[in-house]
Amino acid sequence: MKVLGICGSLRQQSRNKGLLRYAAANPPEGMTIETADLSALPFYNADIIERPASVTTLFAQLAVADAVLLVCPEYNYSMAPALKNALDWASRETDNRLLAGKAAAIMGAGGGMGTSRAQYHLRQTCVFLDLHVVNKPEVFANAFSNSFDGDGNLIDQRLQELVQAQLRALQDLATKLKQG
Repeated sequence: MKVLGICGSLRQQSRNKGLLRYAAANPPEGMTIETADLSALPFYNADIIERPASVTTLFAQLAVADAVLLVCPEYNYSMAPALKNALDWASRETDNRLLAGKAAAIMGAGGGMGTSRAQYHLRQTCVFLDLHVVNKPEVFANAFSNSFDGDGNLIDQRLQELVQAQLRALQDLATKLKQG
């Protein structure tokens, strides 16, 4: 099973990228996780006629992905613009064929409540995009705790186990959706 990890944080040492790095390095058996690079993705603009290379790359990654892992920072009680922008680009493909019907999991690291507000907002967007989101377990990490090292890497065993459980749930949901 191929999963595309999309992180809304562009900073290399962010705790959200740390969650994604951990997930990509520790998938369940039978799953691989590739990471999308959003750093060169331009803001969606319908006036852009020729598709930029960064958009072409994202589309190619989504086309072969069986599921998506959305790593959602929280900015002002909502999802990060880089993540929303990537979803906006992908949704413009004919019939929303890059996203519609796929399984998705959401995780994030942020302040006191993790990224719960942003994740719930992202879930609303996923409804419109026809993504089927794993309901449990939810992964809300406190980015300012000792769960992460100085480079943003996830080091807390309890959170590592939660991420692994969520990946197994994503794998199960994607398998069920594929079987129809």
